[in-house]
Amino acid sequence: MAKVTLPCIDRSTEVYELGDPGKFEIASLNTMPRIAYAAVHVVADPVQDNNPSIDTAIDWEATINYRRYVWSLGLGVAEAMDTAQRGMGVNWQNSLELVKRSVDAANDFQHGNGGALLACGAGTDHLNPGPNVGIDDVINAYEEQCHAIESAGGRIILMASRALAVAASSPDDYLKVYERILSQVKEPVIIHWLGEMFDPALKGYWGSDDHWTAMETCLKVIAGKAEKVNGIKVSLLDSEKEIAMRNKLPAGVRMYTGDDFNFPELIAGDDTGYSDALLGIFDAIAPAASAA
Repeated sequence: MAKVTLPCIDRSTEVYELGDPGKFEIASLNTMPRIAYAAVHVVADPVQDNNPSIDTAIDWEATINYRRYVWSLGLGVAEAMDTAQRGMGVNWQNSLELVKRSVDAANDFQHGNGGALLACGAGTDHLNPGPNVGIDDVINAYEEQCHAIESAGGRIILMASRALAVAASSPDDYLKVYERILSQVKEPVIIHWLGEMFDPALKGYWGSDDHWTAMETCLKVIAGKAEKVNGIKVSLLDSEKEIAMRNKLPAGVRMYTGDDFNFPELIAGDDTGYSDALLGIFDAIAPAASAA
């Protein structure tokens, strides 16, 4: 039985004994009834000599081994994602290194006949939002990250852009940016709509503070380049909105739930359809998610 030493308020320590791990019947990639990506964490190197305010200390071996473990459970890996890594201090330079290492690991990994699912976040986080940043700057930033990821052999998750949220003055600006990027990608991407409850800087994304109005703009983006869109991850923590949008998607475009509150019923589905999954919570509960 595992034990963890915890600090106490009086500066002493206390040993906490963990319970026995649960036993789960693990699925394989070929038997999964849904496509399920886990937005997985990076493992910190606690003894690396670095400046934590500007550097990221990553234990690369442990980080990649954890991805192999997730693949062994039949789950896909969503790499270099906004809420899992990028918003937690992993910069674009380290994110690209993470992508390259994960692509190599995925190519080497074999689980049944299905290989290893991997998709990688492309955004504009190396571009600081500001009054002097325009739409063309946002396009160039997206192009830089998409090109780097595709050059490394990765498939793209097109993340929401803080810089675009600041630079855009209308829904047409979103249509311009996404149309430009989608017209260039080599393989269909997953678009991520990250709500302001996860990142307040993204309030008003798609050109409206009203989610229903914003949804119509997003659907217009998808419909205009449906052949370049594998699916969309919606992170609004609102099952009603996700289901409504799911039912309006073009044929062949998947809905990936990002709803950490309501994912069980959204994945289970109803008589109108179901959602696949791209969830950070699947990092923490990977064995249970595989069994489910």
